[in-house]
Amino acid sequence: MIKNKTLADRYARAFMEYGRETVGIEKALSNLTKARRLFSEADQLMEMLQNPGISVTDKYSIIDKVFIDDFSDEIKDFLKVLIENGRIGFFHDIVEYARIKYSHDGMEEVLIRTSYILDLDLMQRIETALEKKFNKKFKFYFEIDGDLLGGIQVVIGNTLIDGSLRKSLNGLKKKMKLAKAN
Repeated sequence: MIKNKTLADRYARAFMEYGRETVGIEKALSNLTKARRLFSEADQLMEMLQNPGISVTDKYSIIDKVFIDDFSDEIKDFLKVLIENGRIGFFHDIVEYARIKYSHDGMEEVLIRTSYILDLDLMQRIETALEKKFNKKFKFYFEIDGDLLGGIQVVIGNTLIDGSLRKSLNGLKKKMKLAKAN
């Protein structure tokens, strides 16, 4: 499970945009997963890169020596940025987030929650409207959530568009409490 989605999103998005411009989405994603595999196989490597007793320059040197064959300069630069910003410990979360978000030909995933099953025509209209609104292609997933009572929730990355009946009722409840207090 990803511990800090906001941080993982920020760094994954930055790296994938950088990778898209230089080596392409597929190679950038491949480099991330190969680097994660290397970290998993050499558990002391992550410990060294997180060790405050090792200078940043020495950590950069470790990156340059370990990440050679089949690794692009982009992944080395990215790891150095993570070290410089004290975020190298979040590397596994960043890779997992990027894998989930960009593994569908660069399409971002969208989760649509409803309290009931939608018919195919309505699902397609929702998909078309969201792609038009955000001007991009998405990979859609639908989920039934009885707690919504009615309406729809759309989750795109860290963005929640909440048109559920539960949200409307909670908003009405707050307004009634404020009116009663005055």
